[in-house]
Amino acid sequence: MVDLDAAIGFVVAHGDAVERARLSWLRAGAAPSPELLDSAEVGQTPTGGWPAVWGADVASVDATCFRLAELDDLGALGRPAARRALDWLASRQQADGGWEEDPALADDAPWWARPGDPEARLYLTATVTFWLTVADLDARHAAPGRRAAHSPDPRWPAGAPDQAAGAYAGSAYQGVVQTAVQALAGQLQPDGTFPSYLAVGWLSAAVFHQQELFYESARIQVSLADRMPKLSPANAASLAAALRRVGVDEQHWTLVAARRRLTETQRSDGGWESDDGHQFDVHTTLAAIRACR
Repeated sequence: MVDLDAAIGFVVAHGDAVERARLSWLRAGAAPSPELLDSAEVGQTPTGGWPAVWGADVASVDATCFRLAELDDLGALGRPAARRALDWLASRQQADGGWEEDPALADDAPWWARPGDPEARLYLTATVTFWLTVADLDARHAAPGRRAAHSPDPRWPAGAPDQAAGAYAGSAYQGVVQTAVQALAGQLQPDGTFPSYLAVGWLSAAVFHQQELFYESARIQVSLADRMPKLSPANAASLAAALRRVGVDEQHWTLVAARRRLTETQRSDGGWESDDGHQFDVHTTLAAIRACR
C-alpha cells in the first residue's frame, strides 16, 4: 500500500508555503489564507492566462492549466483569478475544437506545447478540456453557499465552505467542452490510443467518463493498463488523480492498478520522482496524495 504518512512528511519537509497549503487542503479541506492565495495567483495577465517561465509575458495555455491544477489543490477554482483563466481558455478554442499556444511562443515553447505541432495541439486540447470539464462538474454539484454533500470530488469534504458559491451558476463551458470532446473522439484510434503523448489518454478518459462516453473511456483505459507496469510515478499519479477528480470510483480496476504502481515506485523518503527534475518531486508527490485520498 502507498505510505501516505511518509508522503505527507516528504511534502512538509521539502515543500514551500504554497505546496504545504495544498497538502492541508487535500488532507482536511483547510482553507489557505487570503495572502497565500494571492501569492499563488500572482503573475496573471490582464487577459486571464498565466505566462510560462519560458514565455516572457505572453499568456500560455499550458502554463495556465498547470496553474489551475495548483489552484484546484487550494480549493480556489471558484476565485475570480481562476474564473478569468477558465474564461480565457474557453475563448481560445479554435474552429476545429482544439487549442494551440500563441504563435509568438513558437521559438520558446517546449516540445509538448509547440505551436504548429499536431501532437502538442492534441495534448493541449485534452488538458484544457479536462479543466473546463472540472469547472462544469463543480458547477453542477454546487449548492448556494455550500458544496453539495454528494460532490464527486473525494478531496472536497461534504459541507466544506464553498468559495465558488455564486460563481458556479451553471455549466458555462458545456458547449465548448462538447465541441472539444468531438475533436478528441475523432482522434481516438481503434486500439484506444491517440497520435500524441500518453497524458492525452488519461485526460481524455476522464473527460469521456464525465460525458458518459463510457465505451470510449474504457477503450482508453484498457490501452493504459497495458503500460501501467512501466509507467513513471509522475504519470501514474497524474492518471489516477485525473480519474478521481471526475468521480471514477476508487475501486475501479484502473485506479487499483495505478495505486499498485505508486506503491512500487514510492521512495524511502516518502516522495515520488518527477519526470521533469527533482525540483518537481513535491508536485508529483502531491499528485500521488491527491490520487490516493
